[in-house]
Order: sequence, then structure tokens, then C-alpha cells
Amino acid sequence: MFENEEKTNIESLGEFGLINHLTKNITLTQKSTIKGVGDDAAVLDFQGKKTLISTDMLLEGIHFDLAYTPLKHLGYKAIQVNLSDIYAMNGTASHVTVSIGMSSKFPLEAIEELYEGIYLACGNYNVDIVGGDTSASKQGLVISVTAIGYAEENEVVYRNTAEEGDLICVSGDLGGAYIGLQLLEREKLVYIENPNIQPDLEGKDYIVERQLKPEARKDIIDLLKELKVKPTSMIDVSDGLASEILHICKQSNKGCKLYEEKIPIDPMTYETAREFGLDPTVCALSGGEDYELLFTVKQADYDKIKHKMDFSIIGYITEPNEGCSLITKSGNLHELKAQGWNAFNAPAP
Repeated sequence: MFENEEKTNIESLGEFGLINHLTKNITLTQKSTIKGVGDDAAVLDFQGKKTLISTDMLLEGIHFDLAYTPLKHLGYKAIQVNLSDIYAMNGTASHVTVSIGMSSKFPLEAIEELYEGIYLACGNYNVDIVGGDTSASKQGLVISVTAIGYAEENEVVYRNTAEEGDLICVSGDLGGAYIGLQLLEREKLVYIENPNIQPDLEGKDYIVERQLKPEARKDIIDLLKELKVKPTSMIDVSDGLASEILHICKQSNKGCKLYEEKIPIDPMTYETAREFGLDPTVCALSGGEDYELLFTVKQADYDKIKHKMDFSIIGYITEPNEGCSLITKSGNLHELKAQGWNAFNAPAP
């Protein structure tokens, strides 16, 4: 991956030299940052607001494959998947810490490329990097990001507060990231069989980007505030639509009805799924990694949201004894099951 070019061995810098090298150009923009990188701990002041904290870890061979994942994209994605959790609480993301474990195969230039993506994501979303760690790893590349944010106490939205009759909404479209992954995996196998064949991704930019460079939906949080609509419950779509709505229903002790015809699927996702012999609806329900926001709102807010193209109304919340089901395009009722991605069932690297 990094052969035939002059590369800098990280050992020549040492751990602290590497940290200094990677953090020397950090610019702090948040008023809540009292002290960032450079001391034993960061110091933040949210002035009476509730603090939101979420952590995710990405492991080489489990969560990403460097055969087709550019390091810059990987750094960008590592930040986005964490910011998404803060937005799913109806909060404002403001800070991250970034820790990496890397094997000896990675020269300094590779880690710089990873951090280019990290800094780009933080800059685009106005987030300060305030700490982290570096370590050697015998298991390949490990990235752990902690996202920190804030919200007024009465603005925080949880998973366990959906009510009967609430409308179920989702931002953007679903299934694209999963189909993008299938496409990348196919081209990887073709390349392994014949390294002279270049990847054929022409015309598939959207679904490839959905997998490699997702965008957390801060814009949806901003839009809901503008519309003066506070969701009654919310979660981000990381493991598939079915898994996420079941989380809301279980924690709220409610049931739900989803309408297949209302689930938003991009035409490219739909067509490419068919090319792979896959059901596009199943991809949306179980694919994961879309990082859209799934939320419920009161029926009284329907008029405020009904004409918004940024999200779709896909069903409603019921009493728990009605269960959780999908009404198909043909009018049949199917029980919803969580068949989303499970890290513990992922293939070994």
C-alpha cells in the first residue's frame, strides 16, 4: 500500500513527537474550550447546559477495509459516526478526542493522511479536537473517537419517549451505504483475481460516497429547531432502519407500523441493489451505516413538516400489544426483525 515511495518511519519521531506533529496546527474555535490539547486533561465550560458524550471505535478488518478505503475518507468517517450520536440526542457537537493504535506498516505520511480527513470533518462541523492518544498496535489500525456536545436540559431527546400516535420520520434516504459496500467488495474481489483490471465504479459515486464519506445530519437538527419541532424520540441509523425503530419501540414500550412504500430509497441504490439480486427494502431495513436520523414527532406537528423534502414520514407509533410491523406495498403485514450489522458476527480480518 505504501511501497515504492520514500516514507518516514514513525519510530523516528517517538510517541510524543508524533502527537506534537499531528496536533501542532490545531485551531480552537469553540468558546466552551478553556483548555485543549497539551495538558493532562481538556477543560470545557458549557455554562449550565447538559453535556452529551459518545464514544465509537473503528477496527481494521472489522469496521473498514483499507483495500478500498482511502485513509483521508476513513478519518472523515471516524468523526462523522460520532458526531451523528450527538445530533441524535438533539444536541450540538462541539469537541472530540481522537485516539489511534497503528501497526508498524504505517509510515508517518499515512497517519498524516488519516488526520487530514479528521481535521476536515472537524472544520466542516465546527468541532474542536481537545485530546487523544497514540499507541502501537499488533492488530492493524484502531481508531477511537469520543464526541462531546451539549444541549439545554429541555431540548435533549431520548429513545424512550415515543408516544402512541406519534409520526415516524427519517432523514435522507436509506440503504445506499450498504449497497456501496457491496459494490466495493465486488471490485476488491475482481482486483484480487486480476490486479490489471481497474475498479469499475463509474456512475456509482453517490452510493460509494454513502459508504466511504457519510455526513452526520446536523442540518436536520438545525431545520427542526427552525420549524419549532422537538422530536418526541430520536436515534441515528447506524445498524439499519429496522434495528433502530425497534430500539425506540422497546425503550418506549410501544409498537409501530412502517409503510414500505414510504421508505426513502435513492434510485441508484434501488437499481444497484437489483443488479446484485438484493431487495432494496431489505437493504434499507437491515443495511446500516447510513447515519440518517430516525425520529418521532407529535401528530400536531404534521402541518409543519409535511412538505419538507429533507425527511420522510414512514409510519406511526402504536400501543405495544400491536407489535412492530411493516406494511408491504401489496398490503401484507410482516413482523419487523432486527437483522442489522453485528460487529461480533463480522468476518475475521
